[in-house]
This record gives sequence, structure tokens and C-alpha cells, in this order.
Amino acid sequence: MQEESLESDRREIEGVVDVGVLVPSCFANPLKEESVNFVQAVLLEKKKALIPVTAVIGAYHIVTSYLGVSRVSAKSVLSDLLKTRSEALYPEIETDVASAALDYAAMYRIESWDGYLVALAQKFGAKIVYSMDEELGERLKEQKAAGFPIVMNPFTTRKVVEYHKFLEKKV
Repeated sequence: MQEESLESDRREIEGVVDVGVLVPSCFANPLKEESVNFVQAVLLEKKKALIPVTAVIGAYHIVTSYLGVSRVSAKSVLSDLLKTRSEALYPEIETDVASAALDYAAMYRIESWDGYLVALAQKFGAKIVYSMDEELGERLKEQKAAGFPIVMNPFTTRKVVEYHKFLEKKV
């Protein structure tokens, strides 16, 4: 019965969260506070969105491999996120969704991960992919008539600009 309720709740999902939205929450930067606040709202289900557990693993890879964040620090932040056991954390990767992800990646020249976000959004009838990926936004905008979700950056433009300048200096 609880599983049935969970599935019906998930049908009301408005968005799916991309890995790039989690990354700023893992280290000191101009976007950290906004990222933490957004992720917290999702985890507390104040914002009806899903965070694929694979995005948490991807955030660890990005911050440790490309941004120089210590492995211990990244593990601590992301483990705390997982420890919430929030219903917003989506652990499954179904074969049909993965297949659709590959179809979208091939057809629309997007990354397979982005195809997965689109397929997951479509599975739950979500209208939004929360992402800072402007290129993905443009590609999906072209497909709007096909019922694709829109890409929405959950952060203020000013803070995103500061974040990108910060990353240019850091990397």
C-alpha cells in the first residue's frame, strides 16, 4: 500500500534535478547557499522534484576529479544528503527508462545522462529539468512540441555568473 502511495505521489512530480545543481552544494563558492537551499527544499519535498541517486554519485566525481574538492569533504556532504532518505531521492534506473535515454541522446544529440533526465521527467509527467546546462535547454526547447520538459536553472543569474567566474579562476 505504501509503495502504491509513493508511486501516485511521484506522478505529481514537477521536475528532475541534474547533477550540476548538486555540485555547488559540495564546496565553498558563490552559488553554495542557493544550491543548498534548493536541494534542501527538494529533500524536504517543499519542491516536488526528484534527485536521481546517480546524480549524487556524479556530483562526487565532478567535484573531486575536476574541481579539486577533497574526497573526504565531498563524501561527507553527499553522504549527508543520502542519509536524509528523502522520498525525493530516486534510486531506480529501469531498463525502459535507460533505453529511452539512449534514444533521446542519439536522436537529439544530447548526452546520455541528459537523455536519462528527459526520460525520467517523461516517466513521471514532470515538466521541468532543473539544470544549469544552457545547451541542453536550447536542444529541448526545439523539442517542446514533442512534450519534452523545459530546462530551468533554479539559481539567480547574478549568482550563476559569479559561480562561473569563480570556477574559471579555480580550474
